[in-house]
Amino acid sequence: MTWLSLFDLTGRKALVTGASRGIGRMLAVALASAGADIAISARSRSSLAGTAAEIEATGRRAVALDLDVTDAARCRSGVAEAAAALGGLDILVNNAGIEQVCPSLDVEEELWDRILDTNLKGAFFCAQGAAKAMKAAGPDGRPHGGAIINLCSLTSEVGVPTAVPYGSSKSGLLGMTRALAAEWAPFGIRVNAIAPGYFRTDMTDVFYADEDWQAKMLGKIPQGRFGELGDLAGAAIFLASKASAYVTGQCLPVDGGYLASI
Repeated sequence: MTWLSLFDLTGRKALVTGASRGIGRMLAVALASAGADIAISARSRSSLAGTAAEIEATGRRAVALDLDVTDAARCRSGVAEAAAALGGLDILVNNAGIEQVCPSLDVEEELWDRILDTNLKGAFFCAQGAAKAMKAAGPDGRPHGGAIINLCSLTSEVGVPTAVPYGSSKSGLLGMTRALAAEWAPFGIRVNAIAPGYFRTDMTDVFYADEDWQAKMLGKIPQGRFGELGDLAGAAIFLASKASAYVTGQCLPVDGGYLASI
């Protein structure tokens, strides 16, 4: 075995939520490029056609599922459906998430619940469903094990005005990552997180429309550029693979040095 082979995901089975576009789509294709077969989910199965085509172009299998992560029962059944279709589940990437900029004095209960239910509650119940599959006994009688990767945020660590519901959900997700890592380690299940810095996606486009904001933010990033989606691929493959076999309960910022410099 070479050290490079530690990153090989051949034969592994993964589920990526929120995979119709942006970060989720890129991560699904990245894991497929490393050898995994991928179940992808979104609220609308038809929106996953492009992602599925990219996965299949790598020579790996793609299974598309409709999954609204705000529905706890559907999280459980969707994860079970993914595991049944793929013939097991080794990797879960909890990527589904939403954001809506809003001054805190104007936040209504509906907005709070929608963001927390999507970003935190949904991630928990998908993780719970995945852990039930991963703790099942393998051929040797020991738990099968697996890797869960949660998509946290810089707001898991720092406060951002007008993003209080989002920051609360992502701070909670970081706490959940650590707690589940401690609880599920005996089952061979590793739980880690990635905290993307500033990446331009459909969800964050509202910020990038402001050129003054862009200039101000670039001044806070030591590398002097915003993230490109491919910058997240290596982190995800690392945390999903045997290369991180002794890593759990950690959050890896991919932020161009932002957190290191504040």
